[in-house]
Amino acid sequence: MQDLKPRFLTLAVKTVVCHTVTYMVMGAFAYRLFHYADFIGNPNSGMRPVTSLWVILGAPLQVFRGVLFASVFYLFRDRLFGRKNGWLVMAWMLIGIGILGTFGAPAGSLEGFIYTTIPVAIQLRGYLEIVTQALLLSALLCYWVNHPGRKAISWALGAAYVVCVALPMMALVAPKR
Repeated sequence: MQDLKPRFLTLAVKTVVCHTVTYMVMGAFAYRLFHYADFIGNPNSGMRPVTSLWVILGAPLQVFRGVLFASVFYLFRDRLFGRKNGWLVMAWMLIGIGILGTFGAPAGSLEGFIYTTIPVAIQLRGYLEIVTQALLLSALLCYWVNHPGRKAISWALGAAYVVCVALPMMALVAPKR
């Protein structure tokens, strides 16, 4: 593969787009599959209701996490882009540090298994959503960066990003029933 060294701004934009799109796709999938409405509706869930402004703005606010991810990927761009399995290295970075090895004790992390009272089976069920998103984000971003001349992917992902950001925004201005 060719030696690709993306500029930070280009990498940040592509990371924001890929992260937001995979975030929305996996979030919608998991919301349905895992019946999150029931979980979130429980007053003791610790989660904001889906009608909360912060939840509605969840996808548009992913720009911040996308830039954060890009700032890390940029430091390792020689190992991630232009290499045959760079996407697997990226995925392992996200999974190893961001999911399993986080300093906090959220469900599904090594610390979560040790310090929370949440049953392990419940903690593991979220892996289908978050590990899959890490894999999709990594594969999609590395493919896009490694094939900069393919305009169709830029247009398709750009359109998907606009939809992912516009849908929640339209919920804010839609008349309430």
